Amino acid sequence: MPSAQASPAPAAISSVATDLPWWALRARARQRVRAWWHNRLPLRDTQALTQRNVYIMPTRAGWMLAATLLVLLIASINYQLNLGYLLTFLLAGCAAAGMVVSHNTLRGLTLQLQPPQPLFAGGLATVDVKLINARKTPRYAIGVALLDHDAWSWADVPAGGQSTVQVSFQPARRGLHPVPTLRAETRFPLGTFRVWTVWRPAAQVLVYPKPEPTPPLLPPGEPRAGAGVAGNARSTGEFDGVRAYQRGDPMKLVVWKKFAKSGELVSRDTQHMQRQELWLDFARAGLLDVEARLSRLTAWVLAADALDLDFGLRLPGVEIEPASGPAHRLRCLEVLATC
Repeated sequence: MPSAQASPAPAAISSVATDLPWWALRARARQRVRAWWHNRLPLRDTQALTQRNVYIMPTRAGWMLAATLLVLLIASINYQLNLGYLLTFLLAGCAAAGMVVSHNTLRGLTLQLQPPQPLFAGGLATVDVKLINARKTPRYAIGVALLDHDAWSWADVPAGGQSTVQVSFQPARRGLHPVPTLRAETRFPLGTFRVWTVWRPAAQVLVYPKPEPTPPLLPPGEPRAGAGVAGNARSTGEFDGVRAYQRGDPMKLVVWKKFAKSGELVSRDTQHMQRQELWLDFARAGLLDVEARLSRLTAWVLAADALDLDFGLRLPGVEIEPASGPAHRLRCLEVLATC
């Protein structure tokens, strides 16, 4: 019985496929061929454009020009118009010269992807693409965009020089994301031919978890080895203690929140800090789901780094010893992004 019930499934699938209109089937076949072709392209961050990877096709204006030339040619033959022949072949020669110039505008160019910078989830990833021209003549009206988007970035490349354009996209979530497939295009000089190339960069963009907008205060510190029980004292509801402000205290040690609430100017007690270790623990981030906990830990990492505190990070299967500084902050953010 189970086999008899499962047998109609392929027939049902095939019937659904045959019920689609012909243009939907053609679009689906075109997408499959396009995906197969793009997957065969090599992954590289530097792309040299040659006759092997530069393609050319007439635009709508080009097809209209071809139809106009055909009508002019037929009319000139029918009425034996010498000036008609002259105009027809003059326009055809201009179109042929424009085709060569358009193809040479892109051919010989080198595309180089700059290493993308990390960002937080929800932000816009910006990728810099350098256009390098080794030729002794300038190249005009070269655009770069994502494969399936029309947000073009246009640039002219000077002779023997280079230009930089920016392409933006929004990653879906945290983690490592490949840079989407790019395309470069030009229609210079007449707009009758479209010359383009497809490029698959090998670089990846690192996306950190989005920091929690209003995170709770930093968790209480844990006593250092040999610091005694007093190191666990916590009089202000924050990780480190406070003391009266003294002239010469750095501005980053002033508790501005307390000053805004009570008008009392106090500074953080760095000696109290030295008796404690601040651990940002995944298990102590609250009764939230995984992504929300990582978002809170990211906010805590940024807060602790802004206060120049030594802090450690504990995640399931990962433990980073307490330290401080930009390198430590980046290491913790990378672990939060890829865990």
